[in-house]
Amino acid sequence: MASSLKDRACIAGIGETEYGRGGLVSEKSVLRLQLEAATRAIEDAGLRPKDIDSILPSQYGPAAEEIAANLGVDDLRYTATVQMGGASPVACLQTAAMAVAAGVATNVLVPAGFKFYSSRRAQDPSAMPMAWVARDYYLPYGLFAPAQWYSLMARRHMHEFGTSAEQLGAVAIAMRKHAQLNPAALMRDRPLTMEEYLASPIIFGPYRLLDCCLETDGAAAVVVMAADRAADAPSRPVWISGVATGHPYPADDITNRRDIFRIGLTSAAPRAFAMAGVSPEEMDFAQVYDCFTFELVQQIEELGFCRRGEGGGFVESGRIELGGDLPVNTHGGLLSEAHVMGMNHVVEAVKQLRGDAGERQVKDARMGVVTGWGDFGDGSVAVLRGDR
Repeated sequence: MASSLKDRACIAGIGETEYGRGGLVSEKSVLRLQLEAATRAIEDAGLRPKDIDSILPSQYGPAAEEIAANLGVDDLRYTATVQMGGASPVACLQTAAMAVAAGVATNVLVPAGFKFYSSRRAQDPSAMPMAWVARDYYLPYGLFAPAQWYSLMARRHMHEFGTSAEQLGAVAIAMRKHAQLNPAALMRDRPLTMEEYLASPIIFGPYRLLDCCLETDGAAAVVVMAADRAADAPSRPVWISGVATGHPYPADDITNRRDIFRIGLTSAAPRAFAMAGVSPEEMDFAQVYDCFTFELVQQIEELGFCRRGEGGGFVESGRIELGGDLPVNTHGGLLSEAHVMGMNHVVEAVKQLRGDAGERQVKDARMGVVTGWGDFGDGSVAVLRGDR
C-alpha cells in the first residue's frame, strides 16, 4: 500500500501571478488572481479550461464552483477543500493523486492565493480551525498571533539544544541570497547581512522582524494530470513519487503535547519517502514552508536531514544555500519571495526539476522534497521526481 500512489500522477502545468504589496496586483480580487494563475497553469499543461474535470480550491478563496464557472469548466466531476492552512497546497497533491489513481479525475486544478497584504485584517480567533484552544487558553494570556504561538517551540528548542539567534539568522540570510537570483521575489535587490538581521526589532522573542515571512498578494496554481496523459503534456512532467500528511497530537494545542517537537511532518515524512522508495539523502533540494525561520529548522530535522537538535548547526555555513549540501527554498521562500500559502514552493520545485530555474538552478536536479505547514503544526510533504 505504501507505493500505491507512486508515480500515478504528475504535475503537468504551473502558473503564477505577479507577487506584490500594493500596486496593480493588489487592485485585483482574490478570484481574479487565482483565475490568472490557473489559466497559466492550464496553458502550461497544454490543456484548455474545459479539459479540467476536478478543482481543489483553497480554504482562503473562491469555491470550486465559482472558479469553474469563470473558467468555463462545464463538466466538474470532483471537488474537495483541504482544511490544513499552509499545509493545504502540498496536501492537495495527495488528494489530486488519489483522485487520479482512483479514476475519479484526469486533470486536476489546484489554485492557491490570497491578499494577505492589502486585505487581511486581524483574525477573529473564533474563525480559526484551532478556535477553542486559542480562545480559551492562549488569548487570555496575550498569545494572539502565529509568531507568539510558534515561539513556544522555538524557545524550547533553544533551551534544550542551544539553537542560537545567529542560526535562525542564517536561514533568513540564505532565503534572501536566493531571492537576489529570482526576478519575481519581493526581496530582490535587497540583500541581508547578519548585522542587519540581529539589529531588526524583536516581534516576540526569539522572533525578530526578519524571522517572519512576508505578507503578500498573489496566487499560484498547478495542474495534476493522470500518468497515462503525461506524454501529451508540452512541458516535462514532474512525478508525484511520494506524498503524505500528518498532524501533531493534540493537533490544536502546543503546550500540552507530550513531545513539543513532534509535528505533522514527523510521521508524514517517513511515509512519503517510503512511498517514493528513497531516503532524505537522495534529495537534490528542499522547498520547506518557512513561515518563520525556526519552523524551517524544525522541519529540516523532522524530514530526517539531521537528528533532532542538530538543525541549527545544519543550516549554518552556507549548507542550505545554492552550492551547499542541501539547497533550500531556492526561490527565496515565504521569507523573501512571497507568501501564497506555499504553493510557490511547489511551483519552484517543478521549475527546478524541469531545469527552468535560471540563475538559481540546482545542477542536475532530479529529485526534491516540498513541505507544507499549517495551524499548530499540521504537516504535508511530497517527494517529486523529474523523471521516472
